[in-house]
Amino acid sequence: MKYYSYFPGCSAEATAAPLGLSILPVAQELEMELIELDDWSCCGSSPFSSVDKLDAACMAARNLALAEKTGLDLVTPCSNCYVTLHEANTHLKEFPRLREQVNEALAAGGSGYRGEARVRHLTEVLYNDIGPDTIGSKVKKSLEGLKVAPYYGCQLVRPETGFDDPESPHSLDELVVSLGAEAVSWQLKAQCCGSSLIMTETEMALGLINKLLKNAYENGAQCIVTPCPLCQINLDAYQGQVNSKFKTDYQLPVLFCSQLIGVALGIKADRLALDRNIVSPMKLLAPYLT
Repeated sequence: MKYYSYFPGCSAEATAAPLGLSILPVAQELEMELIELDDWSCCGSSPFSSVDKLDAACMAARNLALAEKTGLDLVTPCSNCYVTLHEANTHLKEFPRLREQVNEALAAGGSGYRGEARVRHLTEVLYNDIGPDTIGSKVKKSLEGLKVAPYYGCQLVRPETGFDDPESPHSLDELVVSLGAEAVSWQLKAQCCGSSLIMTETEMALGLINKLLKNAYENGAQCIVTPCPLCQINLDAYQGQVNSKFKTDYQLPVLFCSQLIGVALGIKADRLALDRNIVSPMKLLAPYLT
């Protein structure tokens, strides 16, 4: 059994609930103990850091300080939380004055940041700690015949963390292949979906989503898989608006990595919250569900 401190993030308990729900049974099958960080709070999020960098750093540092107490690596499934926490961890180590200011704030709550936490994305843990070979050995229902477009988004491998190639990543492709599925090769697998700009710059974001869906579809994908809750909701929930605006007819299910892995591991559909995806994957996945 491998043990990790677990930071779900706000999305995994709200708009991306299928992510949060599907991770736990998958972790159990892969002999991973994800111990939810006690009293965690919002990571600070990337939009907030553009408004008040110090306050955002304090929010991230509070969670890092909680993780330090566990002595375990801090793992999050959210790409935005990962970037925010990883960046704060890096900056607090590099800039003494920022660290001093942050610790002054944390001291008011009886806490303090020491710089001992290691921040990791769940995808990186699955790839490096568990590994495609081990995951493949636990597959109960091969996904042979399923054509999957692995979508990394723009945050998982950027800024560069040494985890994967930022321009031509391959880790998610290998995880897909380990399940027996075909990892579709497509050019835009690491491009931005628009993220939260869907709320403020809707027209631009819909254009980005359309390009992604078109590229995946034209390369033969039957579904898209992503680890990122922001990417998933954009490509899934706004697919109808894209179809209306661009006169397209996309019906591409957009799955979380944990959902796809869970199907191959033989986990029941209800435990993977597959019925909560907007574009239903049930017909496509019917041959693989137990």
